[in-house]
Order: sequence, then C-alpha cells, then structure tokens
Amino acid sequence: MSARTASRGPTGAGERALAPDLARGFMLLFIALANTVWYLWAAPVGDLTAHPEPEGPLDSAAQFFTVVAVDSRSYPMFAFLFGYGIVQLATRQEAAGAAPKDVSALLRRRNLWLLAFGFVHALLLWFGDVLGAYGLAGLVLCWLFLRRRDTTLLVWAGALTGIMVLSSAVGLLGLVLSDPGAGASTADFMDQLAGNIENPFVLGAALGRVTVWPVVVLGQGLLGLVVPTVMLFGFWAARRRILEEPGRHLPLLRLVAYVGIPVGWLGGAPTALAQIGVWDTSSGEALAFLDLTTGMACGLGYVALIALIAHRIQRRGREPGVALTALTATGRRSLSCYLAQSVLCAPLLAAWGLGLGASLTSWSMFLFAVGVWLVTVVFAYALERAGRRGPAEVLLRRLSYRRPLRGRAAGPSDGTDQERTTR
Repeated sequence: MSARTASRGPTGAGERALAPDLARGFMLLFIALANTVWYLWAAPVGDLTAHPEPEGPLDSAAQFFTVVAVDSRSYPMFAFLFGYGIVQLATRQEAAGAAPKDVSALLRRRNLWLLAFGFVHALLLWFGDVLGAYGLAGLVLCWLFLRRRDTTLLVWAGALTGIMVLSSAVGLLGLVLSDPGAGASTADFMDQLAGNIENPFVLGAALGRVTVWPVVVLGQGLLGLVVPTVMLFGFWAARRRILEEPGRHLPLLRLVAYVGIPVGWLGGAPTALAQIGVWDTSSGEALAFLDLTTGMACGLGYVALIALIAHRIQRRGREPGVALTALTATGRRSLSCYLAQSVLCAPLLAAWGLGLGASLTSWSMFLFAVGVWLVTVVFAYALERAGRRGPAEVLLRRLSYRRPLRGRAAGPSDGTDQERTTR
C-alpha cells in the first residue's frame, strides 16, 4: 500500500490512552505557574531564579512551592510525552501500511512546522516558547534514534543522565568553594531574557523575543540535555506501551513515581530556600545542574504517578465525570491550550500590553496563573462537547500532511487525534 492510502485518520476516543491526555491536561497548570513568573516585570529577578524577592509570607509560600515542584519539573514531562507520541504516531502509520521513509518524512515536516509555530509564538507573544525546542529535538533525535534498538536508546539516555549527574556533583562542589559573587552572571542572563517583557514598545519587545528565541531553542532543545534525554526515555517507553497498558508495568511506574518525585522536590529545596532568604547563597550556577537533573527525575515521576492514577480510574470502570472529561479534553488539545495561555497572559501582563504584571506579586500571580489554566480547561471542555478539535492541532495536521488522508476518512465524533500525544 502507498503512503497516500495507508495513512490513518484521527484516532477514536476509545483508542486513546487516558494517562497521556490526563498528564498533559493537569501539567499545563504547572506550565502556567512557571511561565507567569516572568511577567512580574516591575520587580528585578533574583540572583538564582526568575522570581523576584518575596514581599511577604504569601509570596514566600508561592515561590517555595513553585521552585520545588514546578520550575524545571514540568517541561521534562512534556518532552517525555513528546518523544512518546512520536513513536506512537510512527507505529500507527506503519501499522496502516505506510512506508518507513514516508513516516520519517511526515515526522520531519511536523517537527519543522513546530519550529515555525515556535518562531511565530515568540515573535508575537512569548520568548520562552518550547515548541521550537521540541521541534529541533524531534528533528535531531528522529534522525539519529527513531529506528535504533532499545538497548541503544537506553545506553544513550543513561549516558546523558550520567553527564547531568556528574555536572550536578561538580556544581555542588562548586557551591562549597564558590565566592559570594558567583551568581552575578546568572542574574544578568535572566535580566536579558526578561527584558522584552518590560519593554513598553510592541516592536521593540517583539525584536527582543525573536533575538533570545534561538538561544532558548538551542539551549533547551539540545544543549541543556534534559529534553533529548527524556525524549529517548519516551521512545523506549512507547515501544512497550507503558502508558497505554499501565497495569502491565506497575512496578516500574511505582519505582519512577515514588523515587523520582521525592528526588525532584529535595533537589529543588536548596534553590527554594535560597530564593525565600532562608539560606544565604548567590551561587546560581552551582545549583543549576542539580535543579535540572532532579527536575528531570521529578518530571518522569509525575508522568508515572499520573499513569498510576489513570490505571486506578480505568479499573473502576465508571463513566468519567465533568472534571476528568475536562482535564483529558485539555490534554487532547494541549497545543491549543498552551498557545492560549500566552494569548491570555502577554497582552494583559507585559509592559507593551496593559502592563498588569507590574501590580501583581508572586502570590497574586500564582492565582492569576491558576485562573488562566482554568479558562483553557473550560475552553477545551467546550470544544469536547461540541465535537471539535483544537484549532492549533487542526492547523498543524493540515500543514504536516501534504494531501488529504484516505485511510479512515471520517474521524470520531469528538475529533480527537492521536498526534496530540506528541506535545
């Protein structure tokens, strides 16, 4: 069969695994909490993080939770699901009869379009875009690893993990030996990143965003090592259908959840304590690798925990309630909901917009982020009830496929698409 006739259409709701959709829907809350910190543009960023100096106990509580449980812990989880979804998409297309070279071409186009989406996202709204980083990582890792043996995937993922653990150990040693001014370069770099948010001119802010965007894409997508590492773990996990069949992998999921999350929280505690002023240190570089490495473990732990929760929900066999339906609907439309967060935040909070970020502090911005996430959940639930896919997902699919698919022509009533697991 040719690629033209073999490629399948959207996946029915009954075919979708609950865990990936539930994970993405919930973790978009953490993405909102992590990103909105940057919109506190009237207060200078700290020496260690993007959080400003807390102005009271509520600020300290919001910052402590965000640094320990959210910062550097949410995007690894999405990167894992991105890698997981790439293998799902490739497997699904090849099972329908598509030639491997055609599937590779489809993935290449899709990742290139994600890069393009990321550039437009940065140009118009948000410098911290992750779509470009995922698109770049997808291009490189699909080329190098998509059809490699499982052992190769694990060896490379383990080697990259080892590099990060070693770097964390060196960073901790540097923490002991560092001088008080060692964190200055970290603060300077963060000031440069945040500069476009406090720029009151629309064109100047846009220029600032697209200037730092390539640095974010390259640094987060490849050089930071976290995204490629967890994507390789995602490749491996997808081949074993760990999220589709969590009941067959309970010991592994429990190990990753019950070890990864505590490691991630403990690893974030030193930075959190320093941020709220309990521990006096300015050595941001010394803590950076510890934060990234333990954040990766935490992100994988979050995925495993949500897979365990999904398994328990499915074992009960009950009809999903409104909350569960809304969360999974958000996960199915995670690309649209992620972009919607920027649409809701940037014009309201940035200095080039209404500038409301200047009047908020950490705790009130925390509540604002929760509200933004809830708006996107309601938006996704309304689309689910109407049987419509997310607009960004529809556009990405049309651009990635050069011709109408003829496999299974009609999609399901809810219009969900298996490719959404790649966000």
